Amino acid sequence: MKRIQGKTNGLIIVLTAYIAALAIAYLCYPFLTDYHPVVIAAVLDIIGTIVIFIFSVAFNNSSIYDPYWSVAPLPIALYWMYTGIHPPSPVAWVIFGLICFWGMRLTINWARRWEGLQDEDWRYVDFRKKFPGFYWPISFLGIHLFPTILVFLGCLAIYPALTTDSNTFNLNEFIAIIVTLAAVFIEWTSDEQLKAFLRKRKSPDDFLTTGLWKLSRHPNYFGEVTFWLGLSIFSFDKNIFEWWVLAGPLAMILLFAFISVPMIDKRMAERKPGYGYYMKKSSGLVLWFPKK
Repeated sequence: MKRIQGKTNGLIIVLTAYIAALAIAYLCYPFLTDYHPVVIAAVLDIIGTIVIFIFSVAFNNSSIYDPYWSVAPLPIALYWMYTGIHPPSPVAWVIFGLICFWGMRLTINWARRWEGLQDEDWRYVDFRKKFPGFYWPISFLGIHLFPTILVFLGCLAIYPALTTDSNTFNLNEFIAIIVTLAAVFIEWTSDEQLKAFLRKRKSPDDFLTTGLWKLSRHPNYFGEVTFWLGLSIFSFDKNIFEWWVLAGPLAMILLFAFISVPMIDKRMAERKPGYGYYMKKSSGLVLWFPKK
């Protein structure tokens, strides 16, 4: 009972933090109206991040920021939709719907696994131990601001598609829809497989090697990278396509391939007997057949 109450109280605090972040960003908006919509969204995004960081410090838990990854793209996309053509195009609404579907699923999955203010991501706990005197500066720059910048770069990929007139769907849009839906399905399936495995495993030393986890050690991360790649496809045939459309997807690939995957693999290899052998046989990120 106490565990349920602790989780409920924690989620209420997180919800309060995000409402406060949105409200303060809204109050700051009138001071920025002379700037380009991309600049306005970036500034308000950082302001929202600072508000969430203040809550993280106040309640001594950086995991309050964790849902920001899947929540922030929604108001950004909605704002850009209404700074472009009026009314927003059918393609823009489809993109927004896909982001809502992705964001809702990812946020619910986080809320389902988070245990409350006594529960903090193991990576943050490691930072606390390694840098006790500098934890909060590291938390702001590395745990809060850096992911905000990455997600904003990812959102840049859809700016051309959200702000141009696309009343008809061409092959490009259909490919983008298929890729993004497939990405969410991969994330969803891998998360559900992991949830079922953790509920039934017989030993803490066991790790998942079946289903999508047979084809990749991190199929959920592959789904995430694929989602951002899929969103960028919406903008490939737009007149205002620029190189920065690809900045977000490329940043996501670099993040997961060279930071997230190696970090988790190292931790798993140290804790799970046989994981090193699994690493030699399996793909780290991309879904692919295991080595024989």
